[in-house]
Amino acid sequence: MENRSEVNHFILVGLTDARQLQVPLFIIFTVIYLITLVGNLGMIALISWDARLHTPMYFFLSNLSLVDFGYSSAITPKVMAIFLMEDKVISYNGCAAQFFFFVAFSTVESYLLAAMAYDRHAAVCKPLHYTTTMTSSVCAALAIGSYVCGFLNSSIHTTDTFNFDFCSSNVVHHFFCDFLALVALSCSETHISEMIVFFVVGFNVFFALFIILISYLFIFIAILRMRSAEGRQKAFSTCASHLTAVSIFYGTVIFMYLQPSSSHSMDTDKVVSVFYTIVIPMLNPLVYSLRNKDVKRAFIKISQDAKASLGLSF
Repeated sequence: MENRSEVNHFILVGLTDARQLQVPLFIIFTVIYLITLVGNLGMIALISWDARLHTPMYFFLSNLSLVDFGYSSAITPKVMAIFLMEDKVISYNGCAAQFFFFVAFSTVESYLLAAMAYDRHAAVCKPLHYTTTMTSSVCAALAIGSYVCGFLNSSIHTTDTFNFDFCSSNVVHHFFCDFLALVALSCSETHISEMIVFFVVGFNVFFALFIILISYLFIFIAILRMRSAEGRQKAFSTCASHLTAVSIFYGTVIFMYLQPSSSHSMDTDKVVSVFYTIVIPMLNPLVYSLRNKDVKRAFIKISQDAKASLGLSF
């Protein structure tokens, strides 16, 4: 039996072995990653530049964009390298780093979505007290708390996972270093670790989801009490983007991690993983930009200012 210290690298199987699909998939994932980079970094820049977007809602949205950029960048470049150069080898430390940042940023996103729900609750249910409820210090505390919870959670899981003994194989049947794929390689007793992950992930997901559901319960009650149809429509529109992002994120996470390990299919897990690790970080800025009038106005204004400045320079 080999000791885990003798495993100095892992081999990622990737999404598919079909050679005819490597180049098309590389092109598809490259386009997705470029849209993710432009969308999320553009959203951060747009919110920073336009003073009208310096509100709690957009403060959290800029942090959400930063997190999406972070955990997409932890995984997608390696996936692209596998497709293009068939570079399937990842070092032991590289695998641990990828796992760490993925868990950290995905947990931060979970809590940021909860903070955004609380912000929407304050805006819709108590509009007159909104500025005193969502102060700069409150927003900063919620954001910092999300990052602390995320990185603390990731530190625990990474330390636990990479203390396993990997004796039988170093071939990871996945396209990134995910917990379920790494557990399958271990010859250590992993039952306790799997239970810990199940309960910790369950707590993180359902605690944040509980805050979101309670917030939106009060929001819907407040909306139904509104006499003005225009007011109801405006309230719904402010929450629609966030509800879309919440549904996509939590739906895939619950399907992936909160089911018995015996019911997992690695092929199915790969498809679901593509969605929540690569596609969702691309979708979030699109959802918020396409469904948000303030973001559209800010983008148009900055585009006009850029054209005007270019015209003056010539």
